[in-house]
Amino acid sequence: MFDIAPQELLLVAAVALVVIGPKDLPKAMRVVGYWVGRARGVARQFRSGFDAMVREAELEEMEKKWAAENERIMREHPAPSDDPDAIPDRGLPADHVDHEPTPATHPTAAEQPIMVEKPEVSPATKVEPGRSEGAAS
Repeated sequence: MFDIAPQELLLVAAVALVVIGPKDLPKAMRVVGYWVGRARGVARQFRSGFDAMVREAELEEMEKKWAAENERIMREHPAPSDDPDAIPDRGLPADHVDHEPTPATHPTAAEQPIMVEKPEVSPATKVEPGRSEGAAS
């Protein structure tokens, strides 16, 4: 960002030592450090806000591209109707909510979840000391 050579930095330090004096130089350095820190904080906040705006704009652009591509794919490859008794398109708007169930929304027998009974777990049997579990009585 700033190109300051070490010789230039030594020259500034020597001038500050002569102008400010050795007694007040530490206090002046603290004040300068404080304001440099504040400036960096403001710059960091500005940059993060700018980056967030850029990300939002890119996300919005990607969503528009995705919607256009999705619409193109849906036009090129309409969903096939496997059921001859399926309800035909009634020309309703896209945001219309149809509460009438269609055959496509009901799962077939193969798609329905298989119900499994919960297995029963019996408590462990007590083994007498000196006998193994598999030993004959």
